[in-house]
Amino acid sequence: VQLQAYGGGLVQAGGFLRLSCAAFEGSFRNYVVGWFRQAPGKEREFVGAIKWSGGTTSYADSVKGRFTISKDSAKNTVFLQMNNLKPEDTAVYYCATGRPVLSAYNQARLYYYWGQGTVVTVSS
Repeated sequence: VQLQAYGGGLVQAGGFLRLSCAAFEGSFRNYVVGWFRQAPGKEREFVGAIKWSGGTTSYADSVKGRFTISKDSAKNTVFLQMNNLKPEDTAVYYCATGRPVLSAYNQARLYYYWGQGTVVTVSS
């Protein structure tokens, strides 16, 4: 499965962005699609994930209530809606697929395929 994440950009604090993760040469069926981010000088961290079959989601505490993950089966695409953005959300955002169990959705090592990342910058 090849992934492409897009939709990043520059936004002011309090604003919103919607990131997309599209699958090419494959599909998300039977996979969990995770979103991770990496800020400059920091380690990669889990943002959230969705199980394609059934739609079970999981979020990092830092984004709960602000970010929402959804999918469009017809477009084979997963979305990350980010509202009320904060400067600390500034990072390169990556989507990835794998088959972790729910309790391990936040484990990056369990994801097989990764997109190239899209940059999100939130100004204060």
